Amino acid sequence: MSSDIDLSTGGLTADGSPPPASGQGGAAGDPSASGASVRTSDRGAATRGALLAAAGEVFCESGFAQAAVTDIVAKAGASVGSLYHHFNGKADLYLTLFDEWQGRQQERTREAINAAREAGEKDPMRLFVAGARAYLNGCLAERYVARLFISGDGPPGFDRVMRQRLGKWARRNAALFHTADGGVDEALVTVLTGAMAGAVSEVSAGDDVAAARRRADDIMAIISTIRRPGSEHS
Repeated sequence: MSSDIDLSTGGLTADGSPPPASGQGGAAGDPSASGASVRTSDRGAATRGALLAAAGEVFCESGFAQAAVTDIVAKAGASVGSLYHHFNGKADLYLTLFDEWQGRQQERTREAINAAREAGEKDPMRLFVAGARAYLNGCLAERYVARLFISGDGPPGFDRVMRQRLGKWARRNAALFHTADGGVDEALVTVLTGAMAGAVSEVSAGDDVAAARRRADDIMAIISTIRRPGSEHS
């Protein structure tokens, strides 16, 4: 996965097997061998997806520490051997789920900022708020998953990973605000990262979606007032 705890696939395919060399696909010129390889790959991808979905359910129900690998494979209709074929273990499952969730969050943010730009918005803070609001909406849409990742019940060192990834997200979006030398204002990144970390926790914590959405709107209204000292938008 491509998170801060890097568990490299080493060039493996979706089913965990080495990719065939160019021109290989079973016996040379044998289309049936190639078709069998595709079917095997499809089954491997389906098993991997089922294991991830089952892990998400078990983690949300029991937490990471109490989740048992046997419960995950039973829910997935798979075997312990297949789990370790696709993943390094329970922590790898957790981190892969987090990485995929972050990918969805980044896509939501990108789409929101692009939509705001297409509507004619140019103010950097309003663009940032559009992206941040989309991020929080993602937390609401997947609040059980978001709650899992902010619960503090994750693999050792995951709290640091969560903070680093949120910091990277804030830094990427803080690039909307250019310093005089074309760099990124690190003080602004720090403030926005802290604000968003608190917002994610607040929005994801409760079961009342309407109240959480109101809280998100209130938080965004406050974040929108943040300005860099000396900014032309002050």
